[in-house]
Amino acid sequence: MTITKGTSPPTRNTPVALARGMLTGGVIGASLAAFVVGCVIESVPLCVTGVGLPAVYGLLFFLAGVPRRAREAAIPPRTALAQIASLEAVGGEATSDVAVRFDVTVAPDDEVPAYRVQFTQHINLADLPDYRPGGVVVVQYPPDRLWRVRILKRPTPEWEERAAGARLDSAPGPAVVSEPSAGCAVGLVTLLALLLAAAAVILQFRADLVDKETSVQPPSSAEPSVSSTSSTTVVSSASGTVALGPGQSFLDKGELRRAVDSLTKGKSKGTGTGPDTGQALTVVVQERLLSVVFAPTGSQAPHFDPSSVPYERFPALVEEARSSLGVRSPQTWQITTDRLTGTLTIRVGVTGSEGAASLEANGKGEVVRRTPAR
Repeated sequence: MTITKGTSPPTRNTPVALARGMLTGGVIGASLAAFVVGCVIESVPLCVTGVGLPAVYGLLFFLAGVPRRAREAAIPPRTALAQIASLEAVGGEATSDVAVRFDVTVAPDDEVPAYRVQFTQHINLADLPDYRPGGVVVVQYPPDRLWRVRILKRPTPEWEERAAGARLDSAPGPAVVSEPSAGCAVGLVTLLALLLAAAAVILQFRADLVDKETSVQPPSSAEPSVSSTSSTTVVSSASGTVALGPGQSFLDKGELRRAVDSLTKGKSKGTGTGPDTGQALTVVVQERLLSVVFAPTGSQAPHFDPSSVPYERFPALVEEARSSLGVRSPQTWQITTDRLTGTLTIRVGVTGSEGAASLEANGKGEVVRRTPAR
């Protein structure tokens, strides 16, 4: 790519990017609408479709990118010296590795001129003193993607010797090399597809929604829905939802735990299944929407006690997903908790102009897998 100081990188308003944005928006809109409509009309298949559609799409998206990643992996990376202009820890203090954002000047040996770039890399706490402003390190990067710079923690003796005796000048100005952004057109297409897909799902089930609203009258002995200006709670035998008002978030301290308790209030905590056991198939959390699908009577599907989920860890998991997975401008996030794999799994997904990224945590809220944006 051509490096022009002081200018923004080119955008990717290509037909492929537009089509991918349209497909992504359609999947997001359809899955959210299907899940919400399924909760309202008490349709478990529709709820499962809303949860499973993004997972299937993510798998297909991953498989479709295998040939491209294979081609990229076949290109040997370039090795060069780089001078650290600045570094800042941005997360991961609870583990042995900490995410560090570097601002470096890379000095390639080929015809490419020196350039500045910012990137985030996990560094062991014990190795942090080895990295300081003004220090020279050995880096690698793909020749066709100059922004994917990574510091070599154990370079060859030859490069170690070169770095020890090198003196580099910092390139002037801010970092000028970064991954091309998706562009405004892709964002608009994604938003339009999201709205159209959600509207299509709602229109398809509008008759069921109207019938549910007009014909279902709860008995006087049933527990009434709780409504207020700050939140709305709807509980049935198959599902429960809590919607917060403007200015509120389920990442606020204690908000999510209180909402889950309000949905499971009055339900027993037995280990069996059925509408009154309080056992859940899935718990889905967004910024201001909580949805719980309860295990139906006689269901053999993997279920769990929603009160046993470590909700106190959710804000930290969302923050880590938004700051350390390559999505520099996160727009939406979603947390899905289930036992489809046999053990309790917490999946945190974030989307932004750079694409989608996710991480998985175990039943204790400890991160076990990260899938950065590509």
